[in-house]
Amino acid sequence: MPSLDWDDLRVVLAVAEAGSLAGAARALQVNHTTALRRLDALESRLDTRLFDRQRGGYLPTEAGELVAEEARAIAPRVDELERRLLGRDLRLSGTVRVTTAFVAMNYLLPGPLAEFARAHPGIEVEVAESTALLDLSRRQADVALRLSRQVPEHWVGRPLGDAQYRVYARRGAPGLPQRKTPLPALLANAPWVSFEREPPNRYGRWMLDHIPAGQVRLRVDMFNSVVAMLRTGLGIGVLPTFVAPHEPELVAVSAPIDELSTPLWILTHPDLRRTGRVQAFMQTLGDAVARDLKGAT
Repeated sequence: MPSLDWDDLRVVLAVAEAGSLAGAARALQVNHTTALRRLDALESRLDTRLFDRQRGGYLPTEAGELVAEEARAIAPRVDELERRLLGRDLRLSGTVRVTTAFVAMNYLLPGPLAEFARAHPGIEVEVAESTALLDLSRRQADVALRLSRQVPEHWVGRPLGDAQYRVYARRGAPGLPQRKTPLPALLANAPWVSFEREPPNRYGRWMLDHIPAGQVRLRVDMFNSVVAMLRTGLGIGVLPTFVAPHEPELVAVSAPIDELSTPLWILTHPDLRRTGRVQAFMQTLGDAVARDLKGAT
């Protein structure tokens, strides 16, 4: 029987957990062709079929289940070893993987990321935009920037400031408010762009709880989509105030909504906090984002 290494086990585990080659490729951070080539080569080397290829995805065979089960048991120890070794790397070179929300990437991070890249040309930054919280323990990311009132207790980092939220309208749009208006009046009388009926976060739940259904003209699922629709003049909507400096077509028509104020955190795993490139990234980018966030009120 040919020997198996950790890369072999990772491929099988990724395919088994994703149920598809495309999902496995994303988890492994390779392209579809590479994932397929690795799996085909492993099955050929073992002379054993590990997955049945079906229309609905990849279904593990008995042998595939066995390999995936063993890989699942080993994975936490391998991840821990990799983190602990990386934590001893003081070089200002290599890759830093960052996870953050779409709206933060679009409006808060471009300038600070460019500033960091110029200051540290030996460090490559990879940004994954996602509403899901990637697992730092499994090295899905090295650093997380998250708008949240609650963060995992075992992660380390700091708050960079509070994101404030106001109601915005297209500047000069007929039929829409153009000056600061009491929130109850906006909720009762103005047309709104709101979040979907099954909102994934507390901002959406706030809108669902406060905006009368009859006032909603359109529902979306992300702040970026709210921005796009507000530009059309269809209605008013809630946005983080750090969006406003980049959207001159929009005007704030409410005071800050205290209920929605949310800290922005920069976080990493404790094992990575002393890694040279992670430490540099968290300090340099964190300071720049904190400065910009403070100015966005």
